[in-house]
Amino acid sequence: VSIGRSLGDMSKTETVTPPIRPVAPTSINPKGQRFTATQKIAMAVLLTANFTLAVDFSILNVALPHIGTDLGFATSALHWIVTSFALCAAGFTLFFGRVADLFGRKRFFLVGIVLLGVSSLIGGVATGPAMLICARVGQGIATAMVTPAALSLMTTMFPEGPARSRALGLNGALMAAGFTTGAVLGGLLTGAISWRWAFFINVALAVVVIIVAPFALQEPKRDIRPRLDVPGAILITLALVSLVFGIDSAGRGGWGHPAAWATILLAIALFAVFFRVESALREPLVAPGLLQGNVAWGNIAGLLAFATETSLVFLLTLYLQDILGYNAITAGLILGVLGIGTVVGGLIAPKLIGKTNSKTAIIIGFLIQAAATLPLAFVSDNRTWLVPLLIVTFIGGIANLVAIVGYTVTSTAGVPSHQQGLATGLVTMSQQVGIALGTPIMSAIATGFATATLLPGLRAAIGVNAALCLVAALLIAAFLHLPRASAATHEA
Repeated sequence: VSIGRSLGDMSKTETVTPPIRPVAPTSINPKGQRFTATQKIAMAVLLTANFTLAVDFSILNVALPHIGTDLGFATSALHWIVTSFALCAAGFTLFFGRVADLFGRKRFFLVGIVLLGVSSLIGGVATGPAMLICARVGQGIATAMVTPAALSLMTTMFPEGPARSRALGLNGALMAAGFTTGAVLGGLLTGAISWRWAFFINVALAVVVIIVAPFALQEPKRDIRPRLDVPGAILITLALVSLVFGIDSAGRGGWGHPAAWATILLAIALFAVFFRVESALREPLVAPGLLQGNVAWGNIAGLLAFATETSLVFLLTLYLQDILGYNAITAGLILGVLGIGTVVGGLIAPKLIGKTNSKTAIIIGFLIQAAATLPLAFVSDNRTWLVPLLIVTFIGGIANLVAIVGYTVTSTAGVPSHQQGLATGLVTMSQQVGIALGTPIMSAIATGFATATLLPGLRAAIGVNAALCLVAALLIAAFLHLPRASAATHEA
């Protein structure tokens, strides 16, 4: 790929930052209230794809020891089965979100689904570590391609208002349920058949989506086709890969590990260079105006929403297994209650947003999530805590999804149609960075406060988790301001 001009030439280019203005709906349903038959089919295709990708994040976690034995992985190398996927899924999402804007979201969605099917087939028939890692890299890249493309197809299919909130609510519910379902499904497939079916299921679903999607998906014509900012794309991808790798290294080796801080500092430096380069471009990958106001604070809310809830699942998994003595599959089934709560939250969120607005939904979601998480900071080693745990995790799951849907609606409000792929790429990026960031931080707190047992550390980490939810609610209440047109749409 030819960059075409040097960074020195770019620095002389005048910066033009188009303002973010509300745009006319590009929906095939102008009323924007109910899904048409065509929209229902399209939503089914998009939701199936995103649910499958969400499952892929966690479906192999339980199966790692079995995969290691069958394919000859060294124990110290098993984490690469998860890390290779996460690095690609998080590192390329912003770049591919913008590419989808430029070259067509439907086309890019289909290419990503084909890559998902092919890489999953390779994973299912893998005969050695290298072949499986290549398959996971392919799945990660497919995730980075499909997720923002699917989300931007949803946001351009519906105008801002009840129908878009409903679509994003369903998407959030199924994706959150997918993270939980993946762990349970992975355990069941590994125990009953083989871990290879965790890959083969993707192949079957990809074939179905490829057959239906060309006829079901529609996207508006694009009047604006800016050039792709290749230097910016390279810089932001390297920065995100470095950040996720640093966080992953901290999670495995501790926050004092040299590799963790070296790569995190490299990521910070790359981010600084990226913003410097972007400020000098006429057509930057990320317009500075897009990183202000509701888009910026919406994504901060999303990062904290995913960081707190996914790390809480990690802490509760340790509590259920190491403290209460349940096996992995039983612990996964217990936490399935949280997954049910997320589905309920995804259905409630659009109604709450319709009656209030997305900012209020985020604040209410975080406040209830904090209230539901705080009692878990007082758990004991007695199994009588199981019933209260089920109740509060169910409530917390509902609240977390309300906040997630609220942040997704907020982060795409008032963004022009030709930038929706980029906006949804930011949404996906905040989600994946939050997932990567939360668990290592909570793990460090849990181990740092542990004594003879892990229980004191788990209590401390859960308490910090609840505090972060409260801080998130206060930050959004103080600093998030919705676009006027968006607020008026919700009030209407």
